[in-house]
Amino acid sequence: MKIQYTLLVFIFSTISLFSQEKSELKTTFSGFIETYYSYDFNQSITDAKLPFMYNYNRHNEFNINIGLLRAKVEYENAYAVVSLQSGTYVDDNYANEKIKYLNEAYVGLYLDQSKIHAIEVGILPSYIGFESATTASNLTLTRSILAENSPYFMTGVKYNYKPSDKWNFAALLTNGWQRINKPQKDVAPSFGTQVVYKSSTNSTLNWSTFVGKEFNGIDFTMRYFSNLCFDKKWNDKWRTIAGFDYGLQDLSSTNNSSASWLSPVFIAQYSINPKWQTAFRTEYYQDTKNVIIASNDEFKTLGFSLNFDYLPNSKVKLRTEARYFDSKNDVFPKDSDFVNSNFFLTTSLSFEF
Repeated sequence: MKIQYTLLVFIFSTISLFSQEKSELKTTFSGFIETYYSYDFNQSITDAKLPFMYNYNRHNEFNINIGLLRAKVEYENAYAVVSLQSGTYVDDNYANEKIKYLNEAYVGLYLDQSKIHAIEVGILPSYIGFESATTASNLTLTRSILAENSPYFMTGVKYNYKPSDKWNFAALLTNGWQRINKPQKDVAPSFGTQVVYKSSTNSTLNWSTFVGKEFNGIDFTMRYFSNLCFDKKWNDKWRTIAGFDYGLQDLSSTNNSSASWLSPVFIAQYSINPKWQTAFRTEYYQDTKNVIIASNDEFKTLGFSLNFDYLPNSKVKLRTEARYFDSKNDVFPKDSDFVNSNFFLTTSLSFEF
């Protein structure tokens, strides 16, 4: 009897201790700020130098691309994330939103103790692509045309399933293509999927899709989109990313006409030493019907960029990039006219914590 009593006391004491440890509220704070200067050799006279770009998009002025303050709170099997933001990226990318200064705002819930199943609801970071709005995690300073014209954020509910360290699956219902406010309430939620395969810690294959009704200039019609990217760190010196976007949208709800766009991109980064890095990018973007990129003509543009990064420590990056666009048609503004090429230099200084 005494042994049983002692065993019961031990079991309840262990459960009580585990519950106390599990019930602790854990809060973490992080942040990011990035200043920049960009010079457009077409000498844009508009506020935003290129209408299809949303980062570093001011000509001949010093500015803040994005300032971000993030808080994450965890309690037992639940967590919440709120991020406040400001900068020219916010002014350009959230121009049509009523809520502009929330970069993230969502609640997550693990559905099992192993954290294999989870749901997240709210304003979520995008599951599409390999470039984010914070430059520290990107190989190049500026964003690819592909990244600038696919969602940076989504609003809705996301279900995550992670059966192992190698595989991760997700399904989403959202308000639409990078949208917080839903403009037309009778349009059904959009659907998205994501499959991530990590064959090793240095190799990641990501496939994301989007299906939903989006505005085509006249009414809301079906949009189908796929993003595929492969990220590989070959050794201590070399890392590459290859990506490909393909989208299709119906032009009318009454006939079978549709328009497509596509974009391949390749980026190679070389680490000269722990303090210096360089990266080269080549890309192409084709949107002949101007589904995604509003232009005065068919948009068929080839792009190149070269950047050098100086890393004085693990929190600070000083980056400089030269970038050139060449188009089949005259789509880049210059003075009061349009030309078929664009060259600009950008430098930024960022700090993350």
